[in-house]
Amino acid sequence: MAGQTEQERQLHRIALEVEYDGSPFCGWQRQFSPRLPTVQGALEEALSRVADSPITVFCAGRTDRGVHATGQVVHFDTPIDRGRKAWTLGTNSSLPLSVRVRWARLVPGDFHARFSAIARRYLYLLYEADVLSSHLFGKATRVAVPLDVDAMHSAAQLLVGEHDFSAFRAAGCQSRTPDRCLHWLRVVRWNRFVVVDVQANAFLQHMVRNIVGMLLEVGKGTQAPGWAGELLRSRDRTAGAMTASPAGLYLVRACYPEPFALPESELGPIFLQPYP
Repeated sequence: MAGQTEQERQLHRIALEVEYDGSPFCGWQRQFSPRLPTVQGALEEALSRVADSPITVFCAGRTDRGVHATGQVVHFDTPIDRGRKAWTLGTNSSLPLSVRVRWARLVPGDFHARFSAIARRYLYLLYEADVLSSHLFGKATRVAVPLDVDAMHSAAQLLVGEHDFSAFRAAGCQSRTPDRCLHWLRVVRWNRFVVVDVQANAFLQHMVRNIVGMLLEVGKGTQAPGWAGELLRSRDRTAGAMTASPAGLYLVRACYPEPFALPESELGPIFLQPYP
């Protein structure tokens, strides 16, 4: 490819799908202090052992502390392709059990896990219960009152499309623009959960959790569905609801154009399956 150095032309680009429980980690991104556990740090250490050389990975979407993934896509370059079995089973053997590589594929040199992605999809899991389930601790957010799912879904539709999402953006967000395009935002009952299912071209920092915080107020009846539109038009984060807990948030899919078509695994955690 024009513009590439000889060294770059000799490198193999590998894509992986990774799932992880975000509870033990300080988020995805490697930190300055090696004492802070991160998903990126654990994955790079394991891959470097398989490659027998330093590996740096790039992901489709950085997740915060406590946020999970079932469909995170990463890529890295390596001078030697060890093969799918080594990149999956070999890497998994050096990873903590909270992180698993699901598949590996050789991809073109112009593939980029982040910049080639055309959409990301998240699920947020809520469950209604008087008592916090020990089996779901950190995996879903408990709500102590019955939720009006129809009202939540109606409110959600007011956010679909391309908008300025400043009202749902973290104060520390470093994105150059607050504009994003929500492809869909659905609220449904599935098994014993209330699932918030959202896909967009990209997301602002804490955007999904801030949207869920708003939807919870609607679901509890403290706000009408129209409040979603009012917040969106206000572009004022301070006028919104509290940010929802990271527990229950899952990055479930990164979508790529046809030239980079990758395998698609099940959506969401295994205890949610089957989920459409």
